[in-house]
Amino acid sequence: MSEFEKCRKKRKLVKISYAEDLIDQEIQEAQKDLAISRESFQNNYYKWSIIQGYYAMFHAGKALLLSKGYREKSHYCLCVGLRHLFVETNLLPVTIVEALSLAKALREAADYRGEYSKETAEEVVENAGILVQKATEILKSINGH
Repeated sequence: MSEFEKCRKKRKLVKISYAEDLIDQEIQEAQKDLAISRESFQNNYYKWSIIQGYYAMFHAGKALLLSKGYREKSHYCLCVGLRHLFVETNLLPVTIVEALSLAKALREAADYRGEYSKETAEEVVENAGILVQKATEILKSINGH
């Protein structure tokens, strides 16, 4: 059984009706979080930059899954869903989903253990910008957003 099917079986990825308003809300949240992450980085608030950058990526990923009729119930299964629905169909490069997984680990280290640096913050902010931009482009091309 594939990881995607395991997530579905555990109800961590749930099929839903197409919800344009939720897609719009999630991509707007991604864009807001990205802007705040960049601002925090510029102000040397690296911990918050990492946390906000991760959530920018998370919301962009949620918007993408919603566009395919899925809702995530786990951060791990969000990545699984993106791999299955977007990487395997060549809509996203695998490196972006790997960057999301890394950002999750870096967010947890910053948030729960106080471990962060300017370099890790810069990496998360850069990758968040890439994912939010790519998600926005994909949503425009497949759903006219």
